[in-house]
Amino acid sequence: MESQRTFLFIGLLLVSFLLFTEWQKENNQPKADTSATQTVTSPSQTASNADVPTSSTGLPAQTTHVDRQVITVKTDVLAVKIDTKGGDIVEAKLLKHMEKHGSDVPYLLLGEFDGKQYVSQSGLVGLNGPDAAAQGRPVYTSDKSEYTLTGDELVVPLHFVDDKGVQFTKTFTFKANNYDVGVRYDVNNPTDAPIQVQLYTQIKRTVQDKGSMVDQTYLGATYGTSEEPYEKYSFKKMAEANLNKTTQGGYIAFIQHYFVSAWVPDQTTNNLIYSAVRNGQGIIGVKADPVNIAAGDNAALTAQYYMGPKDTKTLEAIHPDLHLTVDYGWLWFISLPLLSLLKFLYSVIGNWGVSIIAITIVVKSLLYPLTKAQYTSMAKMRMLQPKMQALKERFGDDRQKFGQAMMELYRKEQVNPMGGCFPLLLQMPIFLALFYVFLESTELRHAEFGLWLTDLSSKDPYFVLPILFGASMFLTQKLQPTTVTDPMQQKMMTWMPVIFSVFFLWFPSGLVLYWLVSNLISIAQMLFIYRGMEKKGLKVRG
Repeated sequence: MESQRTFLFIGLLLVSFLLFTEWQKENNQPKADTSATQTVTSPSQTASNADVPTSSTGLPAQTTHVDRQVITVKTDVLAVKIDTKGGDIVEAKLLKHMEKHGSDVPYLLLGEFDGKQYVSQSGLVGLNGPDAAAQGRPVYTSDKSEYTLTGDELVVPLHFVDDKGVQFTKTFTFKANNYDVGVRYDVNNPTDAPIQVQLYTQIKRTVQDKGSMVDQTYLGATYGTSEEPYEKYSFKKMAEANLNKTTQGGYIAFIQHYFVSAWVPDQTTNNLIYSAVRNGQGIIGVKADPVNIAAGDNAALTAQYYMGPKDTKTLEAIHPDLHLTVDYGWLWFISLPLLSLLKFLYSVIGNWGVSIIAITIVVKSLLYPLTKAQYTSMAKMRMLQPKMQALKERFGDDRQKFGQAMMELYRKEQVNPMGGCFPLLLQMPIFLALFYVFLESTELRHAEFGLWLTDLSSKDPYFVLPILFGASMFLTQKLQPTTVTDPMQQKMMTWMPVIFSVFFLWFPSGLVLYWLVSNLISIAQMLFIYRGMEKKGLKVRG
């Protein structure tokens, strides 16, 4: 039945369109400003008191500007700038991830993006927190203006003493080959009265406007609680309602293509996850319970901040649910095993492109029983065409008798009319899961194959793979002669390879490589299956 074949191609077209839409959504990220790093000189570049949460529902008014300096910190993987006003991380470059393939400009994760802002903030509010003081956020002092990691660990302490003599030390701890930073507040209360402080950690990013269809990317906040391990909270949701979730532990994050920044508070304490939109800035944060410090006593408050690539193992080690920010969609249970297999193949082969070819061979081999059932069913349906035509001539316009006779023919010949559809539909989840693997896996960013394919995560610069894929579809049609007489269906079948090639022009070349190799293997399997049927005396072609 040729309508079955048409249905299969329509299904493929629909899936490809969905893949194309998702790829465009995720591939159109705001470009970072990779020009020379700017020195923070104005309060607009970091937090004002208007960004700082308090113990109450209100927010303190913005105060006047206080001079401060910017401290630079360099490790083997990070180049960070910390503003001494508030001790915020106002810039972070990832030294092992370049802005573009082949360039020597590190990827700018936090900082200024063509007038847009992305910073990480933390502080102490509460009754006696310095970040809630009327005079504005504290300006810390530092022993040095530049810190460089020379061993396994680098400690960057900042100091502040309030007008009552309470001593605050905010310490950043960086480790070699690590993108997560420990943040610790040591509070010493030498006064004769108790004080109360409350730790908050938050991420602030300029609200991103939605543009054309290809700009409909999810670039926004996520959070996790003890009951909700992973939830997205977009800029739109922030504008509609402030997030207010109480949980033990938890985390908050901002995610984007390939990278994430996240605050993980003390998991033993109760925390409030909140959001706000202030002056065009979307904020998501975590606020711990107040801590009371007796006169003459001291206390320590801690949190952990991650700023780097979406590496599932690293993120899971920081928080058991943080790896969910590597969003493989609803087919994550298929994507994760496929990613593990792809990584294993790469560890053996050493080339991501060849590894993609290898995983294609593995997947197609495992799916061979389904492929055989698909082509066998389609071949049997074609062989029934003369008998189907005879039934049409016999019963004419009597649809009821024709339908009964057709079902009897299927039963007699032991043919399932949908037998060619179900195997293909069962393969679709694997195609979709692999799409998310290519989309979300940082390992494939700027991964080289060879020759002109220098970045498997981006489109083929010369469109060779999409054209070859279209050619493989055309060859498949030629090897499966059609008896379609309807002009509309004939045109659709003729233009199908062209339509697919156009869709694939903007796909990541790694995914197109997978589809091309899969198509070539399918052709080989089809010829093998048909040859076996013809040896049994069944004419399945021509």
